[in-house]
Amino acid sequence: MTINLLINKVYFTYQNIKLKSENVAITEEKEIIKVSNSKEKKSEGTKEEYINNIWKIEIPKINLKAPISEGTSQEIMLNYVGHFENTSIWNGNIGLAAHNRGYPINYFAKLKELKIGDLIIYRTNNGTKKYKIKLIKIIEDTDWSYLGTTKENKITLITCVENKPTKRLCVQGLEIKEE
Repeated sequence: MTINLLINKVYFTYQNIKLKSENVAITEEKEIIKVSNSKEKKSEGTKEEYINNIWKIEIPKINLKAPISEGTSQEIMLNYVGHFENTSIWNGNIGLAAHNRGYPINYFAKLKELKIGDLIIYRTNNGTKKYKIKLIKIIEDTDWSYLGTTKENKITLITCVENKPTKRLCVQGLEIKEE
């Protein structure tokens, strides 16, 4: 059974997906029920995690599970981890950005807690890739070199540095080849 739902003038189609938000919940039984805005009925995840359940990033060490969307505009990053449009989606260098403070959703809030060797999991319709962090560096906000095309499969995460408007935190991982 397929369910169509209109959210912000965009239709989303759900098949066997559990969605919860402040106003409506679609359960696995395909019931649509009204959910109060009270604090007692807290959702298990964000609406975006359920809508965009295929393209996402996970970082177990900081308990991050976040949906990804194309682009790095303010509009995109208010709800998603943004994908730098000029970077790869599957092979090569995948570039992602997100807020880390000051917004309703700050997916990269704990990025500064990561260490060399930590795991990043990246999921798309193509499958799942795992990366081991090899680089953590503060860079200039004008330094785009870390998002350049590479032969190696990398993932590059970029976010702001607190109280340093011209600096960015760059975390880069290399794909782990599983045998």
